[in-house]
Amino acid sequence: MKINSINSANLNPYARQQAKVDQSDAQKLQKADKLEISSQAKEMQESSSIQAQRQEKLDQLKLTIENGTYQADPKQTAADLLKHFRS
Repeated sequence: MKINSINSANLNPYARQQAKVDQSDAQKLQKADKLEISSQAKEMQESSSIQAQRQEKLDQLKLTIENGTYQADPKQTAADLLKHFRS
């Protein structure tokens, strides 16, 4: 008696289940997080007073460096570096 193997690929339910799991994992990987900032938030960010203050401070520093009157404090610089790398 001879037994023919017709559609033997569909007989393994574990392989079908694993294929479904692999397919769902692939679909999850395709989705990406997305962040959108509203135009109102962008306006708030641009009109922030912090930016104006920062620019003013930078202008003052540039002026003192150009004049040669800038004095760096080495202890304060070291303390700020330690603070930065510890946090």
